[in-house]
Amino acid sequence: MTKNRIDELIQQVGELPPMPQAAQKAMALIRDPNSSMAKIARILALDPVMTSLVLRWANSAYYSLAHPIATVDQAVVYLGQNTIQSLVLAASVSSLLNRPVPGYDLGRGDLWKHSVGVAAAARLAISWRRRDQAEEAYHAGLLCDIGKLAFEILLRNMQLDRIEAEDLTFTEIETKYFGVDHGALGAELARRWNLPEELQAAIAHHHHPAEAGEHILLASAVHIGDTILMMMGIGIGKDGLKYRVDPAALEALQADENRVLELYEPVLKAVKEAEVMIGIIK
Repeated sequence: MTKNRIDELIQQVGELPPMPQAAQKAMALIRDPNSSMAKIARILALDPVMTSLVLRWANSAYYSLAHPIATVDQAVVYLGQNTIQSLVLAASVSSLLNRPVPGYDLGRGDLWKHSVGVAAAARLAISWRRRDQAEEAYHAGLLCDIGKLAFEILLRNMQLDRIEAEDLTFTEIETKYFGVDHGALGAELARRWNLPEELQAAIAHHHHPAEAGEHILLASAVHIGDTILMMMGIGIGKDGLKYRVDPAALEALQADENRVLELYEPVLKAVKEAEVMIGIIK
């Protein structure tokens, strides 16, 4: 029934956006276990847009370098593989996530900053149990709300003050009026993008990680990241601070709320980096 309902919703909103070609290349590069710093630099150097982005990021005021970096090789070494990978992937999907999402009462850049923050938090949270899944957690966190891009077209036709009147979150509004939430719709988009099954599961169940089965750790990490950003008031839209950490996620990651609070500072730093990055990408 859910699959049929998702198909109906997709027909209503029209064709879902394809994954940007640059993002496909970036994700393939990041998932390659044989990828090295030198290989990453060579591939980036072949793309003038990515070359410009990496050099501008390395030489941005955020890092305040005494001596400018002139080559991609120098930038990759200076920034480090994780930062480069995060930058390339985030920049690749910025065309999707940086747009206004009026159906959720989000302005330009709000969803993108939220997504980058979730990704950073998810990467840290999954490391409590599985450091080897850190990059998968980053990918899942970055893409967990892509279903909103389709749903928001339908939400524009609703009275947004209904959310306040009924005291519901957007997730509850989606389920009540459309039968599925943005996680399920996002998972279908991820499937059409040929993303790995574990990313589809984390996207689908990031609000209810206990339902993710064998992928509960990944879904729990994304859930914690998403909830933290909501609590911080970043990209929350009109439903406000109505989200709480699911105890099932804490149990899966063998964590408590105090450990979650420790994520606030590094996540805030990641969001500030995202704000700088938005300016560089524009």
